[in-house]
This record gives sequence, structure tokens and C-alpha cells, in this order.
Amino acid sequence: MSDLTPEQKARQGWMSVLAKAPPKRLAALFEAFGPAPDHTWLRPCEIGGVMVRGRAGGTGAPFNIGEMTVTRCALQLASGEVGHAYVQGRDKGHATRAALIDALMQTEQGGALRRAVLDPLEAEMAAGKAVRAEKAAATKVDFFTMVRGED
Repeated sequence: MSDLTPEQKARQGWMSVLAKAPPKRLAALFEAFGPAPDHTWLRPCEIGGVMVRGRAGGTGAPFNIGEMTVTRCALQLASGEVGHAYVQGRDKGHATRAALIDALMQTEQGGALRRAVLDPLEAEMAAGKAVRAEKAAATKVDFFTMVRGED
């Protein structure tokens, strides 16, 4: 179904985690990992809007829901790796950290960075999702039909 290579799928996964990460938590984990490396901007942080689309029932015809504010940037490390980021909102620091981590994940530091930053974020996101699922399950109502015995 998808023509992505395993490397592209892995990158897509970590970029998704970085985009969805709480900015303060990402900042704390990245600071604990070490100082930010030297980099040059390919595209400095820009704030803009994107159109969000949806589908009725997940399969219907697409329709425009509305606009969402995003911040994007692209940078290059001194070693040549390029990092990109698109994050919701107007947080240029969040976008910068996400792009730096994207670039660093392509270096030999990738494994250590995954353990120090991405794995804790993924675990926290999974725990939050489980809590929301438990709350939703508590409100679930099962409907059933009783047969009256008349044919």
C-alpha cells in the first residue's frame, strides 16, 4: 500500500512524535540530552496557516473543516544532515527543537537520542491515550434487542 522505505517510515514516526509532543516536555528532554548542535537555517521558523480537511465517517467525501496555525522550519547540521519540522501553533522553539532532533536522528547519535527523548515521549503519549480510552470505556452503553416471543 505504501511505497515508503523502512527508513522513511521510521522518520515519519519520529517526526509525528515530535510534532505532537508537549513543547515544554520536549524542551526538558532535549536539554537533558545535551547542548544543541551548531546548525544553519535553510528555512528559518515561519508561522502560517494550513487548511484542515476531514471526511464524514472517515470514508465520505472530503470537506474543509477550517484553518490551523502551524510553524515550520528547516535546518542543516554542520555534518550535513537536514532536519525539518511542522508543529501546530506558533511555538518557534518547539519547531526548532523538532527540526534539530530530526537532523540528529540521522546521525550516529540517533540511538541515544531515541532512548533519551523519543522513547519517553512515546511512552507518555501511550499512557495518556490509555487513560482517555479508559474514561471513554466507562461511559460505553451496550444496546441490545429483546425478543418478545411473537413470530
